[in-house]
Amino acid sequence: MASLTKWDRLIRYVSKDGSIKHGEPIVDGKADIDDLAQKGSLKVKVLEGSDFVSMAPTGQEDEVKELLGPLAPKDVAVIRCTGLNYKTHILETGFDLPVNPTLFFKTSQAVADTRKPTPIPKLGQPQCDYEGELTIVIGKDCKNVSEDQALEYVAGYVSSNDVSCRDWQMEKDKAGMMPQWSFSKTFDKYAPLGPAIVSTKVLGDAGGLAMKTYVNGELRQDTNTSDLCFGVKKLVSFFSTGQTLEKGTLIMTGTPGGVGFGMKPPKWLKDGDEVVVEIEGIGKVVNKMQFE
Repeated sequence: MASLTKWDRLIRYVSKDGSIKHGEPIVDGKADIDDLAQKGSLKVKVLEGSDFVSMAPTGQEDEVKELLGPLAPKDVAVIRCTGLNYKTHILETGFDLPVNPTLFFKTSQAVADTRKPTPIPKLGQPQCDYEGELTIVIGKDCKNVSEDQALEYVAGYVSSNDVSCRDWQMEKDKAGMMPQWSFSKTFDKYAPLGPAIVSTKVLGDAGGLAMKTYVNGELRQDTNTSDLCFGVKKLVSFFSTGQTLEKGTLIMTGTPGGVGFGMKPPKWLKDGDEVVVEIEGIGKVVNKMQFE
């Protein structure tokens, strides 16, 4: 399988001169990119190109002043999200295992940087929740793709948090007669991404990756992408059926058990709470909730 990218890992960052650039971290596969950035010791090979897929090394090196999310809203066509895709999460919500993936949407305005506050509007504050997720980054337009072809259109993967507003998702007086997911999950900056996009050259179909979510340092979600009901190839194939997946489309693959909603009693996020989503081979996205 030929890779779509000339990089293995791509970050977006603020350089020492204050400009926003793209680069490939000069690290080994086990390095903590976020930690290095926080310590001021992250160096990169500078990448340039017309878009994140075509970025290529310039031969220059640079130092990272501030790590951003690897994609800005303008880079993202749309966010396609998968509901109830980890067996543990499906069981904790009381649903049967699905026959086909469930799809809902976030807009590109939900894309946010790692280490930036996540603004929570007043109506989203009573039942604010987190969902650690592996996110697929589509690197080439595709439609009606077979599972065998799916990875040919994937640029890579990124760690993400599907920030959620549960009462507006589930309660009849707010959501209506049936649960609705888009309005309750697509407020601005409700999809923070980080720290890097990691190419399929490195992670293949992203199977067997450990994923953990922490709230204020407390481990809440502890799973492996092997628990996915529908893996990367199936999701790309199914979501491209009769529908074009444009370059820059993100596919959030769903969250495992351990969300605040599933606890007894529920543990909702509060103002100032820090959520860390860390995926093996990718790294962590870190954000604090900021109630408006």
